[in-house]
Amino acid sequence: MRRVLLAGVLLSLALLAAGGALYGYALRWYHAPLAGLATTVVVEIAPGEPLARVADGLAARGALDQPRLFTWLARRDGKAARVQAGEYAIAPGTSPAALLEQLVEGRVLLHPVTLVEGWTLATALEALHANVLLKRSVPTVTDPGLMLRLGSPATAAEGEFFPDTYLVPKGASDFEVLKIAHGRLRERLATAWLRRRADLPLASPYEALILASIIEKETGDPQERPHIAAVFVNRLRRGMRLQTDPTVIYGLGAAYDGSIHRRDLTTDTPYNTYTRDGLPPTPIALPSGAALEAAVQPAESEDLYFVATGRGDGRHEFSRTLEAHNAAVARYLERLRGGTRR
Repeated sequence: MRRVLLAGVLLSLALLAAGGALYGYALRWYHAPLAGLATTVVVEIAPGEPLARVADGLAARGALDQPRLFTWLARRDGKAARVQAGEYAIAPGTSPAALLEQLVEGRVLLHPVTLVEGWTLATALEALHANVLLKRSVPTVTDPGLMLRLGSPATAAEGEFFPDTYLVPKGASDFEVLKIAHGRLRERLATAWLRRRADLPLASPYEALILASIIEKETGDPQERPHIAAVFVNRLRRGMRLQTDPTVIYGLGAAYDGSIHRRDLTTDTPYNTYTRDGLPPTPIALPSGAALEAAVQPAESEDLYFVATGRGDGRHEFSRTLEAHNAAVARYLERLRGGTRR
């Protein structure tokens, strides 16, 4: 009888030792880097997909050598049902434990989406619609629900989005990108307005935004922005019309054929700054942070005019008087006719 009891005790001890060894192996495996994961693997988890199926899929791709053990440990920790849907990038060196945390916390793969400074909202929306990773929810720039959902139903949508690169998950909507960009624009505009010069002829942050959008469209050289801003501010102070071509082009809309004709400068629209005083009613593009800063902190200058140099460098020649400006225009035209950029 004693021999039977002793044998039973020894067997129990052996089983406990074996179980402890197996459990120790499981824990070492759980916290060690995934075997066979030499390159980053991207996996997409559908809503409601069981973790066991996810684990089998990873195993089939060679990224997980113990799918059953992975699922068991996840269930042991009460995390198997907490895995979030989405697209995940699993990098080499990731342990099964770290992978599970990544899936539970929803640290999904983020993709860059860029809104370019100087774009109109129509161009930005076209780019968002062309992005296959994004869902379409904003049909057109004239969608009345866009600014309503952003909490500003009385504000025109043009210029209300900050141009930058945003990181969003696959399946995000165009509206989600615009919402982030709108929030960033509001923050940058508020900060710029707090730093404005006290003598600016601008009554509100929105007027600064309008001016910034014009500055953005007027120069191909970022260093010129403060000088361009100074010209417009000087003209506003004196009650001179801005006479800036980008606003005319914006007002023409689909009628713009790539060139500004004399009739375009004399045909009145709300955006024709040759026929109307002051700023146009809304921004005409997405202004950069540098354009916002230039609008509220223009350079110290008495210049009232500028014209392209004609050298193909995107720069301008600035003048204080109409006589000097006319001479600069003549030089510009001469370079165009002669095909020289000297």
